[in-house]
Amino acid sequence: MICLLFSGMANAQETMPLYTGPIPDAKRSEKKEVFSSGMYRGVTSPTLEVYLPEKEKATGTAVIIIPGGSYAVVVYQGEGVNNAKQFARNGIAAFVLKYRLPDDSVMLHKWTGPLADAQQAIRLVRENAARWGIDTGRIGVVGFSAGGHLASTAATHFLGPVIENPKHTNLRPDFQVVVYPVISMQDSLTHRDSRNNLLGKNPSLELVDLYSNELQVTAQTPPAYITHAADDNVVDVDNSIAYFESLRHHHVDAEMHIYPKGGHGFIFRQPDWIEPLLLWMKKNKWVP
Repeated sequence: MICLLFSGMANAQETMPLYTGPIPDAKRSEKKEVFSSGMYRGVTSPTLEVYLPEKEKATGTAVIIIPGGSYAVVVYQGEGVNNAKQFARNGIAAFVLKYRLPDDSVMLHKWTGPLADAQQAIRLVRENAARWGIDTGRIGVVGFSAGGHLASTAATHFLGPVIENPKHTNLRPDFQVVVYPVISMQDSLTHRDSRNNLLGKNPSLELVDLYSNELQVTAQTPPAYITHAADDNVVDVDNSIAYFESLRHHHVDAEMHIYPKGGHGFIFRQPDWIEPLLLWMKKNKWVP
């Protein structure tokens, strides 16, 4: 294990396998995982990469970062590692999730594979909180694009575990952050490639509704920070608006920032996008 910080730059201290035993719903497969251009394809070995802040900066808050990629790739470096370093520099422990991508050749029910990995990540961070100096009541999820769909799925499906949870660990994130997220699987809103990859080309209405997370909000859904660009021509901003409205009508605290311009993936062109998020975290005492 490497535990070094240089010139205030956070470096990964550890990369750990998500499962020590059998991977849920997995099939035996010869598929090989590929990493190129900062992205993973064909993920078969899900992991968590740990970025801890300097001890004197540590706040006890943690985020599990879920990169996007249309459920076809994991944009690991750009949306995962780069943001983990920013959070760690601000005193927030960050865990980058490399999750399995839905694939009939490697899993029995491909739509549950990513959710299982997100739930397992929450379980691992909460069960190891003391080891990393984390407050078990301040663990959130941060998701981008299709990773925003997975983050919002974790935030709305926590009462339906799809993993073994022998210690009955709380799988509910304490807060959720979704950035230009895919939220809905409905025809009128969804990002078609993300839906096809997750649910298949002809999913049942029941499955479409189940993974349309604007329909899954309850009063127990964790507070949310939502951000999107109005001119996003990949994932329609109405995904974020529909989610905000559902949260509002269920009396769940939510803050939404919509930029007039920026397009999809605006964080790569607007490095200060994280500043209002950090302010929200401080105002709501997620960061003390």
